[in-house]
Amino acid sequence: MIARAFIGQNPFVVWGTGEQIRNWTYVGDIVEGTILAAEKIDDGTAINLGTMERTRVIDAVREVLRYTGHNARLELHPEMPTGPLNRVADNSLARRLLGWEPKVKFIDGLHRTIDWYFATKDRDQVRATLDRMLTER
Repeated sequence: MIARAFIGQNPFVVWGTGEQIRNWTYVGDIVEGTILAAEKIDDGTAINLGTMERTRVIDAVREVLRYTGHNARLELHPEMPTGPLNRVADNSLARRLLGWEPKVKFIDGLHRTIDWYFATKDRDQVRATLDRMLTER
């Protein structure tokens, strides 16, 4: 989404209906949780690192557009793969075993990430590789 706003995509393509619910977690929180897990878990116990904050994809899209000042027409593609309608981590085991919980709220992490992306990326390079990067496996 950030890359699409960065290159000024219009119409702004959204896979699915936008009603999918996700929990985006700020990278710094994930790094902290991963280090704690490496330090404290020695028996291979699997834990979820993630916020339990629920955000609809369409709301994230609208915030990306608002924050970046990109005025684009939304184009929903419900025929494209989107995964489950609701995907949100349960971080209760991480809280219990690691004393970990995310510190950065979605909106703050999104703004930090947009600021970083816009300050460090080259528009021409992103424009030239975006389609491939979105679909290549």
